[in-house]
Amino acid sequence: MSHWIILPVILPALFAPLLGFVMRHDIVLARVTSVFATALLLAVSVGLVFMAADGTTHIYRLGDWPAPFGIGLVLDRLSAVMVLLTSSLAFLVLLHAIATGWDEKGRHFHALFQFQLMGICGAFLTGDVFNLFVFFEVLLIASYGLMIHSGGRERMRAGLQYVVMNLAGSTLFLFALGTLYASTGTLNIADLAAKIPAIPAEEAALVRVAAMLLMIVFAVKAALFPVQFWLPATYANAPAPVAALFAIMTKVGAYAILRVHTVVFGPGVPGTEGMIDAWLFPAAIVTIALGAFGVLGARRLMPLISFSVIGSMGTLLVAVAVFTPAATTAALYYMVHSTFAAACLFLVADLVVTRRDGDSLRPRQKTVQNGLFAALFFGAVIAMAGMPPLSGFLGKLLVLNSLRQPDVMVWAWTAILAGSLITIVGFARAGSALFWKSTAIDPPAPGPADGTGPDGVLSRNATPAEVAPAVLALAMLAGLAVFAGPVAEYLEQTANQLFDRAGYIAAVLPAAGGS
Repeated sequence: MSHWIILPVILPALFAPLLGFVMRHDIVLARVTSVFATALLLAVSVGLVFMAADGTTHIYRLGDWPAPFGIGLVLDRLSAVMVLLTSSLAFLVLLHAIATGWDEKGRHFHALFQFQLMGICGAFLTGDVFNLFVFFEVLLIASYGLMIHSGGRERMRAGLQYVVMNLAGSTLFLFALGTLYASTGTLNIADLAAKIPAIPAEEAALVRVAAMLLMIVFAVKAALFPVQFWLPATYANAPAPVAALFAIMTKVGAYAILRVHTVVFGPGVPGTEGMIDAWLFPAAIVTIALGAFGVLGARRLMPLISFSVIGSMGTLLVAVAVFTPAATTAALYYMVHSTFAAACLFLVADLVVTRRDGDSLRPRQKTVQNGLFAALFFGAVIAMAGMPPLSGFLGKLLVLNSLRQPDVMVWAWTAILAGSLITIVGFARAGSALFWKSTAIDPPAPGPADGTGPDGVLSRNATPAEVAPAVLALAMLAGLAVFAGPVAEYLEQTANQLFDRAGYIAAVLPAAGGS
């Protein structure tokens, strides 16, 4: 039993109280410690990916209690990839928050940031659905604090909507857990996977209820229609670095669908077979349409990016809904791509919006370094919209190639291709207003020594430290395209391992094949 597996949960949990209680009045010390903690998490995540690369499912039993009685963490290829994705994104976002001064607008930013990482990593590593609920609650508390960071009436209102929606989801989650435990007597994922297939279909009514409740809960986290309405206001009003970090939050919902509804309720389970995908696929199609038309109709930059996140989640979940290894491989590649693409857009938007009079998509005074920001925005947009040469194009090709079954091909291909076209038109309109039409208007006059004009708009050039995180995110997208072969091969092995239900059960439970 390797203690490395628990480090992605323990490290943020140890550093967060130090940052919150000891270093909150010393911003320099807090920054150094937070960067060190996140870099250490990133290094551990890389090590875990190599540990899981041989296809072994590693188990960490807290207190050395055997499953299903004790709390267990499970490391396989999928959880290792998700932890690495989280730590990589967190490192970029943290550098941006420090360089732009966002972290100075509240004493507890760095502590909340570490608690957020603890919740996300815990959700990816946990081996039972009850602790998935626990880590979801850690996510909710930390993300609410980050959401209202630096205050403001609109931010508080959006934060309240976010909390109410997620508390409703948490209540449904508890109902689902109670129903599932009443039916099976366990909440361990491997034990559920061993017991539920043995329940005859005519006796699995409660299991079907629990599966559907869990799907609704995960759909809330993933911003899937019809429970996607909380996302645009939340992401659009959050501080830009927080919105960039939240790019991984919807992926937690997608991961939960993959993990629970593939291993526990997936193909071959008599009581639930065909039930989830029959609901998930049309909901994902509608989500693509809502995201695309939201991008086209947005009048502000931050909501426009938020709707593009909804559209990307629809594309991702269309592939997930098929529940085949090939489609899951495509979904995982697109998940990694869309996380960095959304984060890059939010980081670039922050550089632009702080140098304009708000985020309205009407022509305003052109920003300083207008050409640089236009280039960064263009790169992020072609990635999100799925245009070559970046990884979005390859991601959508993989998704389309995996959806060639006659019963899904027409709907999926039409939604993805039409949604991409509408998204491109919406982003082109936004880029034209922000960077082309604005060139006819002179930039703001220099203000005080700090570079702020009379309305608080920055008129100074962005420093290399401010631009670097967005450039690094673009570099990650380019790297995904250049190394698409090795990455897709690793993710193919990840998908195959995910669908190996018997192997997962044998690795987690003390006796192979059952508890």
